Amino acid sequence: MNPYEIIQRPVVTEKSVHLQNKLNQYTFAVHPDANKIQIREAIQSLFKVKVIAVTTMNVRPREKRVRGRFPGLTSAWKKAIVSVADGQKIEGA
Repeated sequence: MNPYEIIQRPVVTEKSVHLQNKLNQYTFAVHPDANKIQIREAIQSLFKVKVIAVTTMNVRPREKRVRGRFPGLTSAWKKAIVSVADGQKIEGA
């Protein structure tokens, strides 16, 4: 897999923005088959930063109503929280 297949998109929530500002950690949605080493190498090659640690978790699908009455599920996905070295930033994430 190339780095563009591994890193799918940044996750922008209140918690992820707080982690960026306070702890220098960035959150990404990643390919479900990617491991921590592949994620680390992809982030380092795409954003030219030094990665200290990678934490991953599988996000379960949640129930959601479709058109108000039909039950359905959201997609399952994998999330990675990446810690970057002090003094470095990832722009646009």
